[in-house]
Amino acid sequence: MSTPDAHIEVRHLTMAYGSFVVMNDLSFTIRRGDVFIIMGGSGSGKSTLLQHMIGLREPAAGEVLYEGVSFTRAEPEVRMRLLRRCGVLYQGGGLWSSMTLAENIGLPLSQFTPLGPRDVRELASFKLALVGLRGFEDFYPSEISGGMQKRAGLARAMALDPDVLFFDEPGAGLDPISSRRLDDLIVELRDSLGATVVVVTHELASIFAIGTNSVFLDTDRRTMTAAGPPRVLRDESPDPTVRRFLRRGDGTG
Repeated sequence: MSTPDAHIEVRHLTMAYGSFVVMNDLSFTIRRGDVFIIMGGSGSGKSTLLQHMIGLREPAAGEVLYEGVSFTRAEPEVRMRLLRRCGVLYQGGGLWSSMTLAENIGLPLSQFTPLGPRDVRELASFKLALVGLRGFEDFYPSEISGGMQKRAGLARAMALDPDVLFFDEPGAGLDPISSRRLDDLIVELRDSLGATVVVVTHELASIFAIGTNSVFLDTDRRTMTAAGPPRVLRDESPDPTVRRFLRRGDGTG
């Protein structure tokens, strides 16, 4: 049974490539308004879990639910309706190199809304302004920095005013200052949009700066071994692997 504030639920999810099991029996709840961190070491299946949550991969067992509706078992038209309420920022930004920033942000608006070209352009400009890129509408991705590309990708993820934003390693390839600015922007947008945010990351600075809840995927055990607020897990988890992961570099791991 779903809890009243559950936005997304993962129930007994097993991820596999053929007979090779990546992660087994994952069960956790993401509450509405969470900045939820999917964390774990390299090869633990963090990005694979995100792909299962948005339907790019099918689970070997178990299911994902959005507000009590099974996304995994839903008919294609129901899945599409649920996905239109989600935005995704991939590691590389995922921008089309042959399109300007305004055209990139306007693409989902043109495809999924009845807006005309002028309104699409105005709304694309507004989304770019939200991420600090006012005036860059006619720039191509190759003409801006990596951090700006990430922000433009975020603007596109927000194009349809999603209820849920997914981020796959948003700080990858960014310097510490740009990464922190992106973290701050994620929290600001969560607050202004009222969205739920799911972030795949192994970066401790981001985990502690923005995470309100989390799940830890253990590579060796091939299952989740902890769930809860990152700072609580760092200080109180009985699992030494979780504590070592969250105390890297502080001399107490």
